[in-house]
Amino acid sequence: MAFPTTKPEETLEPTWEIAQLFPAQGHWSAEEYLALDTNHLIEFSHGQLEVLPMPTFSHQRLVAFLYRQLLRFVEEHSLGVVMFAPLRIRLWGGKYREPDLVFMAAEHADRLGEQFWEGADLVMEVVSPDDPQRDNVTKRREYAQAGIPEYWIVDPAAASITVLTLHGQEYALHGEFVAGEEASSVLLKGLRVDVENVFSEARK
Repeated sequence: MAFPTTKPEETLEPTWEIAQLFPAQGHWSAEEYLALDTNHLIEFSHGQLEVLPMPTFSHQRLVAFLYRQLLRFVEEHSLGVVMFAPLRIRLWGGKYREPDLVFMAAEHADRLGEQFWEGADLVMEVVSPDDPQRDNVTKRREYAQAGIPEYWIVDPAAASITVLTLHGQEYALHGEFVAGEEASSVLLKGLRVDVENVFSEARK
C-alpha cells in the first residue's frame, strides 16, 4: 500500500519558491508567454495570463464534430487550413487568444507560424458555462478589433449557433440558427451545418 509522503497540513500552501520563478500578473512579456510549456489553455493579454478551464467531454465532442464539418468543406474546395485549440492566435501586439476552431484562407498562408498565427479568417468558440460573457461579449469585441472576418458562437445552453460577419470595425448578425435550421457562412460560400446534428452529437 502506498502512503503520501507529506502530511495534509504541509500541502496547504503553494510551492512559492517555484511560483516566484515566474513574472507577476501584469509583468509577463509575450516571449515569456510563448515559452510556456503546459497542457493548459492559457491566453495572454497585455502582461497578464488567463488560464482557461479544462474543456468538458461534451464541449470537446462539439468541437470535434464542427472540426470534421469545417475540415471536410475546406479540403474539398482547397480553401486553406483548419486547426483547433490549443493553437495561439495573435490578435495584435500583446494579445493572444486560443479559439476552439480557426480557419486561415490559402491566400493568407504567410500568416501561419509555428508558435502562433497572425490572426485568422474565421474562428469558432463553444461557449463555456463558467463565463458566457467571455465568448459572447469580450471575444466578440476582440475578434472584431483584430479584423477577423467571421465569428461563430456555438452555445450549448441555448442550442444555437450565432454567425457574425465583420462590417467595418464591428460584427453584424448574419443569423442566429437553432434546431431545424442550418447555420451558414458568409465567408465560406456553401458551408452549411445542421444545428440539430451539432448538439445531438454532444448528447451521445
